[in-house]
Amino acid sequence: MKKGKEIKPHIGIYGRRNYGKSSFINCITRQATAIVSNVAGTTTDPVKKSYEITGFGPVILVDTAGIDDEGDLGKQRIDKTLDTVKLIDLAILVITENNFGDFENLLVKEFKSYKTPFIIVHNKSDLVLLEKNFKQKLEKEHNTYVVEFSSLNCNNLEEVIKTIQKAIPDSSYKQPSLIGDLINYGDIVLLITPIDLEAPAGRLILPQVQMIRDVLDNDAVAIVLKEREVDAFLRKTGIKPDLAITDSSIFLKADASVPKDIPLTGFSVVLARLKGNFDKYLEGTPKIDNLKDGDNVLLLESCTHHLSCEDIGRVKIPRWLTNYSGKNLNFDVVSGLDNLKRPITDYSLVIQCGGCMITSKQLVNRLKPAIDNGIPVTNYGMTIAYVQGVFNRAIEPFVKNKNIDYL
Repeated sequence: MKKGKEIKPHIGIYGRRNYGKSSFINCITRQATAIVSNVAGTTTDPVKKSYEITGFGPVILVDTAGIDDEGDLGKQRIDKTLDTVKLIDLAILVITENNFGDFENLLVKEFKSYKTPFIIVHNKSDLVLLEKNFKQKLEKEHNTYVVEFSSLNCNNLEEVIKTIQKAIPDSSYKQPSLIGDLINYGDIVLLITPIDLEAPAGRLILPQVQMIRDVLDNDAVAIVLKEREVDAFLRKTGIKPDLAITDSSIFLKADASVPKDIPLTGFSVVLARLKGNFDKYLEGTPKIDNLKDGDNVLLLESCTHHLSCEDIGRVKIPRWLTNYSGKNLNFDVVSGLDNLKRPITDYSLVIQCGGCMITSKQLVNRLKPAIDNGIPVTNYGMTIAYVQGVFNRAIEPFVKNKNIDYL
């Protein structure tokens, strides 16, 4: 299955103005991708482009403005540059003339803050060679790789590619199995997929497609049907699935239809375990019971989509939470990776969608401010399961072999 654009590994290019960041991108993509100029500050706002790096694979390259930009507008550009660090899987810090000062240290501090691996590329080595002692000092001090390079003739490009391959986390481009540890060869997995107003015409939504592929990759059998057909299917065929996975919006219906001796969970709960911080979700979901009148609840959507009267994040979850809690709550919804509408500390609960359209790193860092401030976090599917009284069943497949007291 081909990855969507946003879930490819993100590689950010950082450094001072006129250090050759854009020229470096043109070398690495082997095409005139970024605008190159001798005028410092040609690159203004961060620009994301999808490319196939020869010898590596598809990635998103993020070209950023110079960290040494000046003036009020320059400060805004620097802020946008620093803001990209939480979105990337690997940073490439471009330096020249064996120079590593306050600007570079500021970037490294940000990289380490978000646990973002980085490599250092010493560019323009056709003019000034990388000093051996300087290279060794940087590698030891920052526990990273330093590579010599020249954007003039793309010299040493293969070494750069090899270094990227060594430095980038496997998790950013090697997708782990969704349910491979829950099923065995030949198992039957029942996928309950409602076709409602939110379902895209003529196709399934991404989490459902991902689940079908994962079942097949694990040499198991996927049976896909709508919620109205579950009872008849089980009765007429006599088949007993080894696992059932449902769309979160119909947890109650699925819970009633699927016999209790068949493990049942939701697509969104599976994604919650794959991405984000599952233990924090388990810890944060029951905090729904602590909500009070006037509390603010933040819902994080990781994509933008057409809104309908059946919208899960903007309509159904607020309604279900209000009815369950009996409280007068305020809801903010933020789409994609947009900025929050108010400080994170103003919220009493954060609810993240499954995150099928963004990387694990982006989702983890999206939730980091809330977790750092002690704000409970949960996920769409786990929230729905909780307020509908099926939380224990929905998480049981993932915690039954762990010493966790959530059931």
